[in-house]
Amino acid sequence: MQTLLFQDSGLMKEMAKPPKGQLLKWIGNKQRFARSILSFFPDDFNRYHEPFLGSGAVLGTLAKDGSLGADSFKPLVEIWQTLAQSPDTLKRWYEERWRCMISQGKKTAYEAIKQSYNSRPNAPDLLFLCRSCYGGVVRFRQADGYMSTPCGIHTPISPEAFSRRVDEWHARVKAATFVHAEYEETMSRAQKGDLVYCDPPYSHTQSILYGAQSFSLERLFKVIGECKSRGVFVVLSIDGSKRSGRLHCKLPPADGLFEREILLDCGRSMLKRFQMNGLSLENEVVHDRLRLTY
Repeated sequence: MQTLLFQDSGLMKEMAKPPKGQLLKWIGNKQRFARSILSFFPDDFNRYHEPFLGSGAVLGTLAKDGSLGADSFKPLVEIWQTLAQSPDTLKRWYEERWRCMISQGKKTAYEAIKQSYNSRPNAPDLLFLCRSCYGGVVRFRQADGYMSTPCGIHTPISPEAFSRRVDEWHARVKAATFVHAEYEETMSRAQKGDLVYCDPPYSHTQSILYGAQSFSLERLFKVIGECKSRGVFVVLSIDGSKRSGRLHCKLPPADGLFEREILLDCGRSMLKRFQMNGLSLENEVVHDRLRLTY
C-alpha cells in the first residue's frame, strides 16, 4: 500500500508537488512521476542522497533541506551548484546564449554553442544545449565524449520564462549540497536511517547517453547491498518493460536484495522517438521498475 509523504504537514505536502516546469530538458526526466516515486519513500528518514542526479526531478520535488545531489558528469554538477549558490549567474548564462540564437538563427547559434562545448566541456554551454537539443537527448560519442545531438525542432523558452523556473528551483534546492562524484563515493556517505534514490543509466533504453556505455548494474547492486547492510533505505528506478509491455527487460539477479517491486507507466519513449526521427510511437509505451530494499 502506498504511503503519502508529509500527510500531516500542509506545507511539506505542498512542497512535495513537482515544480511547474523543468529546469533542464533531460531524457529520463522523472518530473512527471516524482510524486508517485515519493509516495513509496519511507514515512521517516534522515538525509536524502541522489547519486545519479541528472535533471534533479525527485530531489527538487522532495525539497528536503540537507539533501545531497551528486553526479559523475562535472558540467552538469556545476549547473546545480550554480543554481543553489548564484541563481542570477545561471540566468545570465542562459540569456547570453538565447540572444545569440535570436541574432544568428537557432541552428547556427546551436551549432556554434555545441562546438564551444565540445572544444571545452563547460556548464554554461551545456545548460543551453540541454534546453535546445532534440528532446533533451544529451548524447555523447563513447570514443571522445563529443556531444552529437542535433538542434531541437522547438523554440527554447525565453530568458524571462527561464528566470521564473530558476527562481522556483532555487527555492527548492538552495539548502541542498551538490558534489561531483562517482555514485560509489556518494552512496558510501549514506548512514543508517538515510535514504538513497538511484536513477542510473538504463542499459536497455539509454545506451547512447552520457555515462551509459561503461555502466555496470551488477556493480550498483553490490553497492546497494552495502547500503542495505548499514541500515540505509534504497530506492532504485530501472528498466521495466518496453513496446507497450510486450518486451520485459532482463536484469542481473538481485539475490534477495529488494523487498518490493512496482511498475510505473512512463508513457511513450522520447528516446525511441528521437531514434525514429520524431515519429509518434503508439506501440512504444515503456514502464519503469521501482525497486525498494525495505
